[in-house]
Amino acid sequence: MDPINRTIRRLSGSDQFQQRYEMMKKEIASNPEVQHFLQQNRDNLSRNAVDQGMIKLYEYMNRSVKCADCPSLGECKNTMQGYEPKLIIQNGFIDLQYAPCPRQLAAREQKETEKLIQSMYVPKDVLKATFDQVDVDSPSRMKALQMAEDLVKRLTEDPEHYKGLYLYGQFGVGKSYLLGAIANELKNQNKASFILYFPEFLKEMKQSLGDQSFAGKVDAVKKASILMLDDIGAESISSWARDEVLGTILQYRMAEGLPTFFSSNFDYEGLEHHLTFSQRGEEEPVKAARIMERIKFLSIPVEMKGKNKRHS
Repeated sequence: MDPINRTIRRLSGSDQFQQRYEMMKKEIASNPEVQHFLQQNRDNLSRNAVDQGMIKLYEYMNRSVKCADCPSLGECKNTMQGYEPKLIIQNGFIDLQYAPCPRQLAAREQKETEKLIQSMYVPKDVLKATFDQVDVDSPSRMKALQMAEDLVKRLTEDPEHYKGLYLYGQFGVGKSYLLGAIANELKNQNKASFILYFPEFLKEMKQSLGDQSFAGKVDAVKKASILMLDDIGAESISSWARDEVLGTILQYRMAEGLPTFFSSNFDYEGLEHHLTFSQRGEEEPVKAARIMERIKFLSIPVEMKGKNKRHS
């Protein structure tokens, strides 16, 4: 009999304990993740590493990994809430290391970004939106919902995917609500996203020049894992806001391939015309075209039509 079995039997003094231990060994032997780990590291394991690491392996099996068994961060079943175990090899023996789980990482990013940016100003119904509640009373709304669902799946499964949606249409057709539903579905898939009501965000950025927080806020927004700019084009934009705020954010996100979503009353052509003229009446088509190049790179245009839900 191997040494660890002899030790456990001596300490337990119970055949029943031995039976339970044998059952534990069978469970470990039938666990595909554990077996894959052992196979991958067989050349780095000491002779009795598996026997001596049995308790660590069993602990790993009975904790939630990648949030699989936890309905939410607040209901995490692990001993350290928000942390998941990872099997590692130390000096030839099996050990466990706990690291933040996907939900914990997403929650941290959301919290840190919201600490810096005060101008979300997103209606409560948008923040609570779900795909199930999206109104699909027109073909265009149905198409937009289907594209949103497909994109959430792609963003969840493919870490290299960067294309978001550019939702455009008249007032009240549900563009912002669909952005909120996308954000909530991404949250359910442990993906952090950040929605900004763009007109108010620009006001805040102008005010932040006086308190020296401008650079930190721009940095937080441009680096957000998934960013949603709601109602872009509704603001009276200055050359500074277009080039130093919007342009800086979009340039970084284009270079890094970070998913970005937009909603607007304008289609691409209309937004480019809007961005061409500053508050002072200056006409700068080249700079507007440069912004649009970035937006087109980052998004897929989707028109939404239908009745104005705000008047129904």
